[in-house]
Amino acid sequence: MANSDYETVIGLEVHAELSTKTKIFCSCPTTFGSDPNTHVCPVCTAMPGALPKLNERVVEFAVKAGLATHCEISQDSKNDRKNYFYPDLPKSYQISQFDKPLCNHGYIEIEDDNGNPKKVRILRIHIEEDAGKLNHDEFSGGSLVDLNRAGVPLIEIVSEPDINSSGEADRYLKKLKSILQYIDVSDCKMEEGSLRADVNVSVHKPGTPFGIRHEMKNMNSFKSIQRAIDYEEDAQINDNENGIPVVQETMRWDDIAGRTFPMRDKEDAQDYRYFPEPDLVAIRLSDEYIKNIQENLPEMPESRKRRYIEELGLSEHDANMLTASKSLSDMFEAAGKACNNYKQVCNWLTSDIARILNEKELEPEQIPFTAEQLGELVSLIDDGTISSKIGKQVVTELFENPDSPKKIIEKNGWVQISDEGEIKKVVEEVLANNPQSIADFKAGKDKALGFLVGQAMKATKGKANPQMLNELFLTELKK
Repeated sequence: MANSDYETVIGLEVHAELSTKTKIFCSCPTTFGSDPNTHVCPVCTAMPGALPKLNERVVEFAVKAGLATHCEISQDSKNDRKNYFYPDLPKSYQISQFDKPLCNHGYIEIEDDNGNPKKVRILRIHIEEDAGKLNHDEFSGGSLVDLNRAGVPLIEIVSEPDINSSGEADRYLKKLKSILQYIDVSDCKMEEGSLRADVNVSVHKPGTPFGIRHEMKNMNSFKSIQRAIDYEEDAQINDNENGIPVVQETMRWDDIAGRTFPMRDKEDAQDYRYFPEPDLVAIRLSDEYIKNIQENLPEMPESRKRRYIEELGLSEHDANMLTASKSLSDMFEAAGKACNNYKQVCNWLTSDIARILNEKELEPEQIPFTAEQLGELVSLIDDGTISSKIGKQVVTELFENPDSPKKIIEKNGWVQISDEGEIKKVVEEVLANNPQSIADFKAGKDKALGFLVGQAMKATKGKANPQMLNELFLTELKK
């Protein structure tokens, strides 16, 4: 548990792979999951004499990200060489941006730990190429390099050290992920490495200079990032309290052990020996170019949230839940349109579906069924074909075996019983078996009715029309 005498200072450097069809400096495809070293060419493998050519779509996507995060867009930008050797970086340098990034001085709005609005400033957003990937063989003790990812375009979003807790870091990252998905510049699939964060953590006593920071590289799990921040916070406070100096280092987070381990001394900018990339021309952007991107930005989360509250009558809590994820919001809109009952679609998405996603540790974009199937389910409940209780079973089945809800219902014999004669027979049997509940109801205990309805639902395996059950029970009980 963190010591309240200290303040934690967190800065995040988020790397997002852009959803372009080709790499940043060549025409190789960016498709994930292909056989190793099949998406390579002389440029991304750094063959002698091969020259890079900047992918214009990369600049467009970076500017979109900048505008969506309230950044100033630089009309005079350039690429630089960032020099360091690593086996998965064929050139032994990375083409990035140093002193003239495309985007500067933006912000993202989040809530602090007390629920108050807070702006986290963004220092810069710049473009760069990704490195390849080393595949380590634990049995042979060797490593093989896959260069399919080398040259995949990235934007790096660097925050100011405005974040003061793991909770704020989590909300910032989720808001940033949501924005990038809304503007359709990155799929942000963390499990595929297309959204990663370098996490810088330090502690200090308020009124004193910032402490020495530790950096944790390439983290791609929100939960792991929170755990790593909490661990570093406690460890650094403990070192300070015991007079142990904190050394600037790059750390490795071990999720199983639940702690960090030193990897190497932390590099500074001078270690990379930046200089302008001589094989690429400067990037010049016109007012018209930037204005055109600004005017064509899609609807953002805050705008959707306001529309859901004002036009569809959703609560602020539900609107927040839906708009936090573009895929969830898109499903809500499409399903609501399909069944014309936005409120019930919202109820399913924010209750049963949200619960199952949490239990299965799935992201909204991994929902296996379509918006149309969800809309069909709501329509089947609205027209009395099934009850809400059966609807819950259908939702569970949709996660396991996605299909038309109507087919699922027919296959499992879940069609609601709405025949009055059949339901009346069940009501009479339940009343005959529960004389005490009849007496309780007549004595003014309203809960007795709920018990009787529950017994009837149990007898019909949840298939009886609940409204008809209530009406028939009341009719019989008042005789």
